[in-house]
Amino acid sequence: MPPWLKLPAMPTTLKRRVIVLCSGGMDSVVALHQAARDHEVVAALSFHYGSKHNDREIPFASHHADVLKTEHITISLDFMGQLFESHLLKSGAAIPKGHYEEETMKQTVVPFRNGIMLAVAAGLAESRHASGVVIAAHSGDHAIYPDCREDFMQAMADAMRLGTYADVRILRPFISMTKSEIASRGHELGVDFFNTWSCYVGGETHCGECGTCVERREAFLLAGLNDPTLYLSYAPLPLKPA
Repeated sequence: MPPWLKLPAMPTTLKRRVIVLCSGGMDSVVALHQAARDHEVVAALSFHYGSKHNDREIPFASHHADVLKTEHITISLDFMGQLFESHLLKSGAAIPKGHYEEETMKQTVVPFRNGIMLAVAAGLAESRHASGVVIAAHSGDHAIYPDCREDFMQAMADAMRLGTYADVRILRPFISMTKSEIASRGHELGVDFFNTWSCYVGGETHCGECGTCVERREAFLLAGLNDPTLYLSYAPLPLKPA
């Protein structure tokens, strides 16, 4: 992609009032803690859209918002669980096992999820007199998710900026980082990773074998950090697809 089509880097010294999309997963929790360091966080925003793991992860988003003494808001998007097709939803089939970047993981994509959530977040940001929406998309997401890719994010950023009086911007602090680098950043920020959730299966304990569990385990391993997570399976990690 030509470099002039990419989102411009936001000045790191510019302090903004921001809304942080925080699911309760490790990436978004680190993004919340970093935003609390670098900006004024108006609220941590979660969405309950009928995924198998919503009820496991959202309480952790609330927990970290409490730690940072910021408001936590959960918005229901029940229509997605009722009408959309994805293995990630309670209405869908079983979550596949394997590496996060395998072709089978496309079954867990919820159509236009980021587009819907960013649109809601933009409206909330303007209503709360905020000028930024932080999303924890990272360099490994685009391979699986169409609504994490650069051309989509550019279009969505333009829509949010042009569609709000507040000139609301998308802030993506981790877009050039790997998940292991995000784990390292969280370690630097003192994030309690035990109180985060990744597993798409949504059981009482991380399964250790679905794509998001594999990605989580791999991130701590590559970062050289202790993984505090309890897993049902500690089977050898699958190889990353070529």
